[in-house]
Amino acid sequence: MSRYTHSASWYDTVSAEPIYRVGRERVIPALHLREGSRVLDIGCGTGLNFPLLLAAVGGSGQVVGVDRSREMLEVARRKTIQAPPGNVALVEADAEQLDHVAVGLDGSGATFDAVLFTYSLSLMGNWEAAWRQATCLVRPGGRAGIVDMEPPHGWARLLDPAARLACLLGGADINARPWTLLEGTAHEVQSWSLRGGHVQVRAGTL
Repeated sequence: MSRYTHSASWYDTVSAEPIYRVGRERVIPALHLREGSRVLDIGCGTGLNFPLLLAAVGGSGQVVGVDRSREMLEVARRKTIQAPPGNVALVEADAEQLDHVAVGLDGSGATFDAVLFTYSLSLMGNWEAAWRQATCLVRPGGRAGIVDMEPPHGWARLLDPAARLACLLGGADINARPWTLLEGTAHEVQSWSLRGGHVQVRAGTL
């Protein structure tokens, strides 16, 4: 947690986004968002997903970003200052204990059309709990997406030391494989293995 508190102001510069953006670009269209949709972005950090999400939900939709780091959320807030009122809501909360803030998010239960975790579940000590808490807020038939990392495969094993170092510096468990939660609970599952297998993407219907 402290590493993201201290690095928030320059996180986007060192986050290797040219490598990892491909996961965002693949999973967000797979959420089947449309004008007016409401999407929950868990572990939203500095809001790197927000431009793609806001383009998908339009001015009448809403993106709700949840993160533990107030400093990261402040960076995200500055990025959305031009968004229409109500288009973006930011919630400082622990995703592993999201149930106690659910009323604060909406007040009427499972009304989100989709939930998204990009490079966030593998940072959490109890990512199974985070998954359960968040998916309970999605309406039946809504979509869920997970983007995360594992060691590169095949020829890309040459990049394994760099991939492991990036995960170590970011506090992620490269061997967590949190997308197996989606594979085990969702249907109509789509999957992609990108960047030599280092970036794993899953999307499905809840």
